Amino acid sequence: MKIIFTSLFVNDQDKALKFYTGILGFVKKSDIVAGEYRWLTVVSPDDQNGTELVLEPNANPAAKTYQKAIFEQSIPATSFGVSDIRAEHERLKKLDVKFTMEPTEIMENVTIAVFDDTCGNLIQIQQRAQ
Repeated sequence: MKIIFTSLFVNDQDKALKFYTGILGFVKKSDIVAGEYRWLTVVSPDDQNGTELVLEPNANPAAKTYQKAIFEQSIPATSFGVSDIRAEHERLKKLDVKFTMEPTEIMENVTIAVFDDTCGNLIQIQQRAQ
């Protein structure tokens, strides 16, 4: 068994697609009209046949409530791995990404940082020492 999709609620699919591809560097995998919404997924450019991140519209009231609550509690909606967190932090800051937590070692060999994805989520990036 393996993870093939994971969803992230977003408040604007077009804005999310721009952010996740143009800023974070993911690659659009699927963009299929599904009623008034879209089945919209992105993947890592390093593993284009790997796990797809579904940019899921938060149109469901329960989704909006959940998304808002974890954001207000400063809980990241998901976490992405990076090989050099300090370089990635600097790259994203130059692109005007707003961080709520600067790179911080939280336990031996694990450093995290948290930023706002502009679509209703906090996202964590993490580096594990090799």
